[in-house]
Amino acid sequence: MRQLKYFLTIAREGQVTRAAKLLNMEQPPLSRQLKLMEEELGVRLFDRNGKGLKLTDSGELLKQKAESLLLQFDESIREVKGMEEGVRGVLSIGSVVSCISLLPKRIELFREKFPQVTFKISEGDHFYLGEQLEKRAIDLVVARLPFEAQTHPQQYSILPLPSDPFVVVIPSSWTQYFGKQDIYMKELAEFPFLTLKTDKTTRMHEQVVNECRLHGFEPNIICECSSVAIIMSLISGGIGATVFPKSVMSSFPSTVFKMLNIADADFQSDVGILWLKDRYLPKRAQQFIDSFRNVM
Repeated sequence: MRQLKYFLTIAREGQVTRAAKLLNMEQPPLSRQLKLMEEELGVRLFDRNGKGLKLTDSGELLKQKAESLLLQFDESIREVKGMEEGVRGVLSIGSVVSCISLLPKRIELFREKFPQVTFKISEGDHFYLGEQLEKRAIDLVVARLPFEAQTHPQQYSILPLPSDPFVVVIPSSWTQYFGKQDIYMKELAEFPFLTLKTDKTTRMHEQVVNECRLHGFEPNIICECSSVAIIMSLISGGIGATVFPKSVMSSFPSTVFKMLNIADADFQSDVGILWLKDRYLPKRAQQFIDSFRNVM
């Protein structure tokens, strides 16, 4: 296993000198280990290219197999240690901003039952959170569905959560809507519109725009934002309105906005918890996921 780790480090760095520094060892012993591997296997793993190294076809194959073997080994160690740990340690959760409001109550209840668990919460878009899952920097993700990460959807296990209805969010300074609880889609046609969209995650933006088109108009989008907080700041300043999942609004003071139910449209935002299939999941993560199952 140690030789495979040496080999992978050299393969990733493309140079023995840099690999040795990362491994906190001298270059000559690392070079000897590489030579031993090549002699034992009877193949050349690298082509020497000036000061750098390039994997041969045999080296590429070993790299793929070694990454898989070391991942399985790491998963096995985690699982063995987990047998004795019980429900304790740090639970690392990733969440998109629009789902953060789903966590506080669930964490509060979970901590009452498992006080030895602490939390680390990371925020980001689907692309970033997918990368963090792959690196094992986080255990699970709470996100809008479908999950728009770069990895294939079949890599994830998904627990769907109750769907979240969309609502219209307008500045509290728009006094013409005082006393109203509902709004019709056609009224949105004249609104200066703010929409949530990043370079890599566009699903919610497309959902809202498509619903507007179904009601016969193109929304007057004056600003695309990558942040829920930025949109809410613009709304509090009277700049425009938006359509958000209802649960998002519980994270913001109701004095800066007014929320209206949509009278003639019933479209929802799907939500779910995701984790990697075929990877060891700590007991604390399993129990946290189960806590959502128990209230559905």
